[in-house]
This record gives sequence, C-alpha cells and structure tokens, in this order.
Amino acid sequence: MDKGAFLILLFLFSGIHLSNGQTSVTPLTNAHSHNDYHQNEPLSGALKNGFTSVEADVLLIDGDLYVAHNKPIGKNNLPTLETLYLKPLYERITSNNGKVYPHYEGVFYLMIDFKTDANKTYEKLEEILEKYSNILTRWENGKILHGPVEIFISGNRPIATVSAQKERLVSLDGRPEDLGKNISPELMPVISQNFNTILKWNGKKEIKKSELAKLNTLVKQVHAEGKKLRLWASPDTLIGWEVLYHAGVDLINTDDQKGLRKFLLSQKDE
Repeated sequence: MDKGAFLILLFLFSGIHLSNGQTSVTPLTNAHSHNDYHQNEPLSGALKNGFTSVEADVLLIDGDLYVAHNKPIGKNNLPTLETLYLKPLYERITSNNGKVYPHYEGVFYLMIDFKTDANKTYEKLEEILEKYSNILTRWENGKILHGPVEIFISGNRPIATVSAQKERLVSLDGRPEDLGKNISPELMPVISQNFNTILKWNGKKEIKKSELAKLNTLVKQVHAEGKKLRLWASPDTLIGWEVLYHAGVDLINTDDQKGLRKFLLSQKDE
C-alpha cells in the first residue's frame, strides 16, 4: 500500500474527513469562546473545536480597531480586528462555498465588545465592515439578509444609533433590563449578563433548587422573546456546563475550548 492510500484509510477510520483542505468538525451551537483573543490560537482554535460564537474586545486607537481589553502603555503592538478575525473568516468562507463549516446552515456569531467610546468605535467599525459585507448578516431597508457570520456589539453599545438604522451590518447584545421593551430579536439576538449577578452558585457542587429556579426563569423570559441567553463569568466546570446546558442557556461561556467541546459532543451522543 502506498503512502497516499494509507493516509486516506487513516482519515476514514478515524472519523475525520477533509473538505476544501479543512478538517471537518461538528459545529456546536452552544459553544461561545470567551475573550477568544486570549487563546493560543485566536479564532482558529475555536474553529478547530467547532465553536459557533467567539468574542473579541476592541479599542479604537489612532483611527483603527485593535483587539485587547485595555489600552497598551507605550508602543502599540496589538493585532487589529481585521487581521485577527475579519480577514481569516472572509478567507475561510470564500474558500469553503460560502460557509464557516461545511453543511452548517446556522449562525456563526462574532461578538465585538466595545471598550472605547460607543459611537466613535462604531463609526470606524462600519467603515471596516463594508469590505466584508458579503459574508455578514445585514439589514437593507429594515429587512434581514442572512449571511454566514452575524456580528453583535456588546460593551459600550451604540444602542440609539444602531436601532435607528434601516441599513446596517450589526446587531446588539442585550441585557435582562432590555427584556419587555419590545426589542426585536433581529436587533438584539442575544441577552447577556454576569452570572454572579443572578446566582451565587460556584459550580463546585450541586446547585440549590432556589438558584436553579432563578436560572430557569431567566431562560424562559429570554426565549419568550425569541432571543438567546449568554452568561459571562459562569462556572467553567463540568457541573457548571451541565447545569447551564440542561437549563437551556444558549451560548455557554468558556475559556476551556477542548473541555466544553468534549462535554457538548457527549450530550449529542446521549
């Protein structure tokens, strides 16, 4: 048997298949990569693990958007939003028949967390996104046109500006206090909150019934408006993931990509 034939058999028996030069993985609709840029492989690591939501903090510095949580002291050696996320996503999608993952029809979220002035940062983001509009979910004359990637803005959110636009390339991250205000899921697809403002549970032992009831109530409120729920600073443990997953939390926040991937795949096998 020659080397080429051996490699083909190895891939087949290991359950790995190649598509357009990319190793296919199972897309995980509940997996959100918290502060993804802190990973050893920003974006690419999340994609290797099947994540469908990644998070990038951005700063407006000297007329461009850089990925970081805090402004650097001294010389700026930070990567830009374009180089770290937008260009790689564009190249992947254009070489992969218009998809982030082969045969995946769902949304891939890029959550951009503004750490600088809302409207000034958004003005620059709009300018940058025009170059990538053909891979993005967009709104034209108030109507949604779905693309493989949807961007939603968190942090310092330009709520009034985005809400007033009939043509835009972004949506908004919500908060529980935004519920009940008749805000459409097209404008605000996700509701996010700090886990610790809702629950005191640390994810190390069984959750109390009263705590679980609080979580279930919030999930129901969010889902009643057709939105997804994300809780940041949630317990990044197996028992934490189990509680969030079975309660119906849509985007499970993690720094442990491989661990969450293994857990979510185990749920699919049940």
